[in-house]
Amino acid sequence: MSKEVKQGSVLIMGSINTDLVARSPHLPRPGETISGHEFSQISGGKGANQAVAAARIGGRVVMAGCVGADANGALRLAGLEVEGIDCSAVETDPSVPTGVAIVTVADDGQNTIVVVPGSNGQVTPEMVKRHEAVIKAADVVVCQLETPWDSVYATLLTARRFGKLTVLNPAPATGPLPAEWLPLVDYLVPNEVEAAILAGLPVESQSGARRAAKELQRSGARNVIVTLGSQGAYLLPETGEGTHFPAPRVNAVDTTAAGDTFIGVFAAQLAARQPIEAAISLAQRAAAISVTRAGAQPSIPTRGEVDNMPS
Repeated sequence: MSKEVKQGSVLIMGSINTDLVARSPHLPRPGETISGHEFSQISGGKGANQAVAAARIGGRVVMAGCVGADANGALRLAGLEVEGIDCSAVETDPSVPTGVAIVTVADDGQNTIVVVPGSNGQVTPEMVKRHEAVIKAADVVVCQLETPWDSVYATLLTARRFGKLTVLNPAPATGPLPAEWLPLVDYLVPNEVEAAILAGLPVESQSGARRAAKELQRSGARNVIVTLGSQGAYLLPETGEGTHFPAPRVNAVDTTAAGDTFIGVFAAQLAARQPIEAAISLAQRAAAISVTRAGAQPSIPTRGEVDNMPS
């Protein structure tokens, strides 16, 4: 692995979960009971998934978050450490269980997810303050919305104070972000559903992604990347024209963690001083591989797998 890929470090402030995953012929409709054909417990959480993706692509990664003093928490920490991730900023709270996500995956690869935050809800602005040193030491700081919003804002503020590049993955999105957030964000990376919610505009095509990205940029975000699943990704940079990046063609098995894979790889490439276009391209290749496999973290590819992906 080249020195260029290894340079720079990524701090992921976010959620750590156990995913309870059931596979079924199709996603159940409201009130419907169906028979599934597989169940598994898998390491997950958007923050942890993104940390694993950044580490497997070759990044130096620090994870910040919170787990419970239970078996799930111990397993999740051990799994992150096996990936070479620094977990010194992960706290343990014995008063709550480690977070869980209840995931249903249909045979066509689509999924539904219910997240029960548990210990992720204990990530507070006070905790962010306790770990300012790891934010100061990072090159790129990444947040999502599976921890309390006041802690996300505190992380973005601290990262900006230290002059760090910030990446915000606004997931799950439930409405517009507070006006003071977007000026703190160097790279806002929503998917098409999240972009529509944040911008208040439909995003069903590249043109819709362009309109939403422009609206979000007008609200303060410097660079906006709207991921569009099989339709690729749309980049609206701080200066210059927008660009559409087609997605590699693959047969999707499970889309769980595809977005997290994109974010983690993209952040690691930013930390490695790679051009934004190259970072997006590599992140797309990694995400494409991830959807061909089941599960969250088990689906995330290594650098070698991405480099050897057929074009």
